[in-house]
Amino acid sequence: MNVAEAADELSNTLAARADPDFAARMQRYFPHEIPALGVANAAVVEIATGYFRDRRDVPAASRLLLAEELLARAERHEEVLLGFAVLHKVARTGLGGELLDRCEHWLEKYVSNWAQCDDLCLKLLYPFFLGHLELIPRTRSWVDSGSPWARRAANVAVVKFVRRKVGRTVFELPLQHVFDNCVRLMHDDHAYVRKGCGWLLKATAEVHPDEVAEFLRSRHADMPRDTFRYAVEKMDPRLRRSLMALGRR
Repeated sequence: MNVAEAADELSNTLAARADPDFAARMQRYFPHEIPALGVANAAVVEIATGYFRDRRDVPAASRLLLAEELLARAERHEEVLLGFAVLHKVARTGLGGELLDRCEHWLEKYVSNWAQCDDLCLKLLYPFFLGHLELIPRTRSWVDSGSPWARRAANVAVVKFVRRKVGRTVFELPLQHVFDNCVRLMHDDHAYVRKGCGWLLKATAEVHPDEVAEFLRSRHADMPRDTFRYAVEKMDPRLRRSLMALGRR
């Protein structure tokens, strides 16, 4: 596969699907205007999947080079998503720890909004971690990143692994991992990082409600409002009311 030619073909296919009206409607989901073509997320994935339908022999390492090329060229929102999408099908078994290193780099260099961050976490890192559970702890170092998107990803990348059946085993994210991340990030100056803390606490509360409730009780006085509200969102109504009553929320 010629990487430059493949990137050209994929980029042109994506551009041909542009819808300016849809691009304008997308803006309401973001706090600031983003450069966008107006292509739905599902269509971006479809383009990547379609390209490789008759190229199944392309090795995962070549796809990784293609992802790098697409991301280096990216100027619009969907072009970043396309860079991630070419790796979806090979993430679980085709790539190793090098993908995690690249994802940290991409979060710091190319990701510029919450949707790109979450796409990388939930569509690329999720299948990757299903095949590499032992690498999940490496995301903890992302809490110290200079990029808010890498800091958000430190929590969002693991929300599906609070308790997850993988094959014949059940993986459980240690509670210490959850609580340490949230203590370090809940006062972050970036709202989407704080919301990421709330999301991880909310997911953890579905599995460990008593432990999360105790954590919230011990931290409620200094926990930001947005983090707290996300954390209690899906709790049992009675427990949620008791926690909300701890202070003005």
